[in-house]
Amino acid sequence: MLRAVELEVRHLRALLAIADTGSVHKAARQLGMSQPSLTTQLRRIEQAVGGQLFSRERTGSRPTTLGRSVLIRARPLVAEMSALVEEARDAAGRQGGRRLRIGSNNSRAVPGWLRRLHARLPETDITFQSDVSANALLRMVAANQLDAAYVHEVEGAPLTYPRGVEVRELIRREPQFMAIPSSHPRAAAPRVRLADFADAQWMVDPSVDGDWDGLHRVLAAEGLAPRVVCGDYLTAADLVTAGVVVMPCQPTARPRAGMVIKPLDGDPLGVRLLLACRTGNAAEPSTEALLADLKSAYEEIAWGSEAYRRWLRENGSSPTREPAAA
Repeated sequence: MLRAVELEVRHLRALLAIADTGSVHKAARQLGMSQPSLTTQLRRIEQAVGGQLFSRERTGSRPTTLGRSVLIRARPLVAEMSALVEEARDAAGRQGGRRLRIGSNNSRAVPGWLRRLHARLPETDITFQSDVSANALLRMVAANQLDAAYVHEVEGAPLTYPRGVEVRELIRREPQFMAIPSSHPRAAAPRVRLADFADAQWMVDPSVDGDWDGLHRVLAAEGLAPRVVCGDYLTAADLVTAGVVVMPCQPTARPRAGMVIKPLDGDPLGVRLLLACRTGNAAEPSTEALLADLKSAYEEIAWGSEAYRRWLRENGSSPTREPAAA
């Protein structure tokens, strides 16, 4: 089936990522590479196998008949190679000392969490991996590629929990705020409404599991249909400061020049913050110790965020507990 070159494991991983995410863009983000680079790699793979592996549709990338055949053979090969690598790493870890592998979606609490873990476990080799996809991180925990992952679950867009993964709740419901240009007419208001931005251009990152679904749900509930463009949140922040877009954001987000962070009236959009570990985790540190350090780090960053601190005080709440009933 192959022509001039043989497929490497990294090529097979790329194919699986495209199939699992349903998008070259999402797969590139998951793999930590640019979309053009992955597109070029996919073309080379297709040239190697002698046919098209994915059909490009408006809704994403769908495996062709040839693609499904390749994927069926690729999955067990990649799984076996991953198991081999993990076994080798486990053996090296037993010889060289303890190790801890953690992952997370984007969060300002992560540096403080890592700092606390290093203080708790000074002799442990701690590695960290970031991914915009919470589902990808959960799969890595299930596959023993991570020991723990800090993820968020958007309201109305539940994550897929693999077998063998258990989650502990950090926050049942974290409110989502709005990042808006400081030039916006509502920039000085203590709170804003979704309707305030009915005529604005919104930006959302479709690679972040649940973000588009969650935003679409709350906008539709308000009878709003603003212009929504897709992009990554780093680029979005630059566009907010330039006055081009508005976007939902974490309440702990740090404003920059040209941007303000505002809570939403009625708190229509929320996420659940979770710590995922393998079921029956008996390693050191325990799941409880990991969660305690994460809670401490989150509280530190929450009280240090001006807009979130004001919201917490108005609601008589602690950042890691539910707001008091009105």
